[in-house]
Amino acid sequence: MSAASDYLENALLDHTLRNTAYAQPAVLYIGLFTASTGLEENTPSAEIGGGSYVRKTATFAVASSGSSATSATITFDTATANWGTVTHVAVLDAATAGNVLFWGAVTTSKTIETGDTFQISSGNLTISLA
Repeated sequence: MSAASDYLENALLDHTLRNTAYAQPAVLYIGLFTASTGLEENTPSAEIGGGSYVRKTATFAVASSGSSATSATITFDTATANWGTVTHVAVLDAATAGNVLFWGAVTTSKTIETGDTFQISSGNLTISLA
């Protein structure tokens, strides 16, 4: 995953080039999506909803060579209803609403039905600026 949202691109450019403060989020969250609609523009419209779905917190390792990967396994709650097919994930700055920071397609789409869980193993979600 290496696409930054327009929101993050603008915030980092202003921070670096215009000395405008950018407050980094205290906690990062992972969201699951059934399409990429609106992720780049920070207006996502295809996030999973209902069925016990909630965004999960994420931690990342120290960056090296322009990349950083998750430093712990992220396990979503067991679905109590069908969630649809997960095609994209995003790193966000809030548990609900908030801003998309990074987003991208999953390597293999996964259909989540009642009783299923979705998991991202430690080190398997990488953010890259290189």
